[in-house]
Amino acid sequence: MDFDLEFLLVTATAVTGIIWLLYALFTKKKAAEDESVLLEYARSFFPVLLAVLLLRSFVAEPFRIPSGSMLPTLEIGDFILVNKFAYGLRLPVLHTKILEVGEPQRGDVVVFRYPDNPSIDYIKRLVGVPGDVVSWNDKTLIVNGVELNRILQGDYIRPDQRTPPSIHLKEDLLGVTHDILVTPGRVGPTGSQTIPAGHYLMMGDNRDNSNDGRMWGLVPEANIVGKATLVWMHMNWGGDGFNFSRIGNKMQ
Repeated sequence: MDFDLEFLLVTATAVTGIIWLLYALFTKKKAAEDESVLLEYARSFFPVLLAVLLLRSFVAEPFRIPSGSMLPTLEIGDFILVNKFAYGLRLPVLHTKILEVGEPQRGDVVVFRYPDNPSIDYIKRLVGVPGDVVSWNDKTLIVNGVELNRILQGDYIRPDQRTPPSIHLKEDLLGVTHDILVTPGRVGPTGSQTIPAGHYLMMGDNRDNSNDGRMWGLVPEANIVGKATLVWMHMNWGGDGFNFSRIGNKMQ
């Protein structure tokens, strides 16, 4: 169990709710001016905290993109909304699934807890679902015996990029078309993985600049947080600052 924002939010909601409940059950009504400051704060904050907790846990949660591993789909400084109920409802902090809703699909952009350190959230594209056989060799990706088709889109230079241009490609992930980048002259890893039940293989769209499942393995189903849906704000002080053209971009 990680002592993070989610844990603090749950704790604050529980404490304020208990204070308010105990006062209502065991204390005679007093005039408003006689009420303690503690009760006043508890009664004021509990409904707000509860609403935020329910929305964040079961509806949607905001995340900020800190790295370029998902370029060109997501840029550094993008703030995204993550659908928390797309793959089932989970209890906050405990992360226990209480309701089955749907399963992650190949091609989804997924937020998950990093298997080697679950206190860290990662975002990658799901390229291998249970039962798939996925192989990679430098810039070649093969899923279930099919080498993925790619169409050249041209050079890609992001606003804060100080290195030579990347190559922008359109990749067909067995029916899901999306954008990726590869870096000329940089040799990628080689490997193969048969995806077992309850696990997923994740890769960044910036294929030669992503720390992903090719290096550290598979993501257990229990580590899945939700499905990224759209960009709701973009702010990158080290690059292009506020970029309002990013707002509303959907994951593809």
